[in-house]
Amino acid sequence: MARATIRDVAAHAKLSVSTVNRAIHEPGKVRGETLQMILQAAEAVGFYGIASIKQSLAIARPRLRIGVLLLQRNRVLYRDLNIALEAAAKAVRDHDVMIRIEHLEDLSPQNVADGLFRLAETSDCLCVVSTEHPIVSSAIEALAARQIKTFALISPLNARCNVGYLGIDNWKSGRTAGWAIHNICKRDGKVGILVGNHRYRCQEDAESGFRSYLREHPNNFEVLEAQSTFETESIAREVTESLLEKHRDLVGLYVAGGGISGACAALRDSKRGNDIVMVGHDFTEVTRGALLDGTVNLIISHPLQHMAQETIAAMIRSFDGGADFPPQSISLPFDLYTPENI
Repeated sequence: MARATIRDVAAHAKLSVSTVNRAIHEPGKVRGETLQMILQAAEAVGFYGIASIKQSLAIARPRLRIGVLLLQRNRVLYRDLNIALEAAAKAVRDHDVMIRIEHLEDLSPQNVADGLFRLAETSDCLCVVSTEHPIVSSAIEALAARQIKTFALISPLNARCNVGYLGIDNWKSGRTAGWAIHNICKRDGKVGILVGNHRYRCQEDAESGFRSYLREHPNNFEVLEAQSTFETESIAREVTESLLEKHRDLVGLYVAGGGISGACAALRDSKRGNDIVMVGHDFTEVTRGALLDGTVNLIISHPLQHMAQETIAAMIRSFDGGADFPPQSISLPFDLYTPENI
């Protein structure tokens, strides 16, 4: 059988012979996507020069090293986000994206700052989920002085330098939760709010939006003070049990932070789950089950795959733009899940 030639590669890729030649000998003059097409064609026809094309592709693609700090690995949201980010980085064709993701168990501001500095040693851009705190802001500013840009993921952050943001509009998500409570609840009574930690601006904004909606629309609800779950299932369960015991007229519950599985368990055990309208965040196997059995009425969810793709794309644009190109802030539409559309 005759050995495959450059002409065979060009025919399979539906490109000219001169383009394939240029890809091998002058890769800098060929777009990354075209190089990728040529490589796939070469592999398909068994071209002997595959190694040269792979080398050309590596030379032509700028290398971007991304460091990401996420919250606890055992939380489904951050496990799934990890998978989505790795897939989005792998799918990039015109850059060689190297992504390193770490999960923090100790969520203290100092540990977040230490994690950022550690990742910065081998990263060109950083992405982090964190509470708002002066120690974290100071770390971001120090890294910006070293030309290392930082993006906040899920929860916005402030600093005396540009900080990018990739996530949903949390104020709108809170107003959507308020709309759901207002329109689904058939009885007057008290409405509880659970947050993980008010230093997460996403949760602070969501609570603000929730209260804003209910203030603007006539109702006979009494919105209670928000209770903190410290992002843990067990505390969320205890806090929900306490709300149910103290407020027999509780008619609604908005879980704006972590621990929704604990809140669901408390509602089920109380046998009052179907009498209380509950809205929470992020579609997982736990919240899917809660929607199906009527414990939860509405889930507002991050579009993880879309968010991961936009995150990697925004970091590439920032990297390509150079030192003077600020990190971008991108607000994404959120997904809504009810028992009828899962």
